[in-house]
Amino acid sequence: MESKGSILIKFLMFLQLSVLCLSQQQDFDFFYFVQQWPGSFCDSQKSCCYPTSGKPAADFGIHGLWPNYRDGTYPSNCDPSSPFDQSQISDLTSSLQKNWPTLACPSGDGIQFWTHEWEKHGTCSESSLKQHDYFETTLNLKQKSNLLDALTSAGIQADGGSYSVSSIKEAIQKGVGFSPFIECNVDSSRNSQLYQVYLCVDTSGTNFIDCPVFPHGKCGTDIEFPSF
Repeated sequence: MESKGSILIKFLMFLQLSVLCLSQQQDFDFFYFVQQWPGSFCDSQKSCCYPTSGKPAADFGIHGLWPNYRDGTYPSNCDPSSPFDQSQISDLTSSLQKNWPTLACPSGDGIQFWTHEWEKHGTCSESSLKQHDYFETTLNLKQKSNLLDALTSAGIQADGGSYSVSSIKEAIQKGVGFSPFIECNVDSSRNSQLYQVYLCVDTSGTNFIDCPVFPHGKCGTDIEFPSF
């Protein structure tokens, strides 16, 4: 039988570990809110598969809401004891299928995609957002940003044309109020194209903010905006 002293030491170690885990969950400085253009995801050598719910609308889709540090690094997989639970977001499923669709092959219903995003990124924001809040907050951010409207209002159309990165950034800044980071990929002909847009959000997941740091990588001066 263990002594009282041994039991106390184990209990204190458990408390220390619990505090450490909690601090890791709370210890992030801002979110990257990342949206992707489905036409660019699909117009690549890897190609894509439409989800089982059908071809998504020609609109930016959510990739994720990612906790980040000001030094450019990020936490991940913070809470193995909090796996994705589909029942917690049953009221959001139709909205997620529309706004957060999977384009990976083989075709899927989105569950695998949302599971990955919650378990890798969402669990690191549990001090602010539990699972349902995490997905609902991300959906709200998409509606608030409305990237496609910001671009089309500036005459930037998803028609396969070429546009300057600076004009794309200016259009989004005018529409959203904050400067984005633009990530490009390449089509099957190796042309650079508009792929993902990063906006920064405060730790509550409520307000867009100026990005403390941008991701690495850059596009050409002019990039394509492919149709979908």
